[in-house]
Amino acid sequence: MAEDKTSLLQFPTPFPIKIMGEASTDFADKVLAIVLKHAPDFDPRSIELRPSKQGRYVGLTCTINAVSQAQLDALYRELSAQTYVKMML
Repeated sequence: MAEDKTSLLQFPTPFPIKIMGEASTDFADKVLAIVLKHAPDFDPRSIELRPSKQGRYVGLTCTINAVSQAQLDALYRELSAQTYVKMML
């Protein structure tokens, strides 16, 4: 794989993405569909889910096997364009 000179990361690498949104019955499914689109080898069983204290919001952590900065950028762009995603880290 060609070295990516624009990133401080060395690829491939495990990369956790934290996605927060309002708790709903399909939030995790919607996020998972986007993650799998950009990281088809992601194991859905590895999603970490944390509800907020009042249960209004939920945080998901998806640790993907990132293969390039372009992959991460595309994933972040698509997730951040969704109205149900409130914040990402």
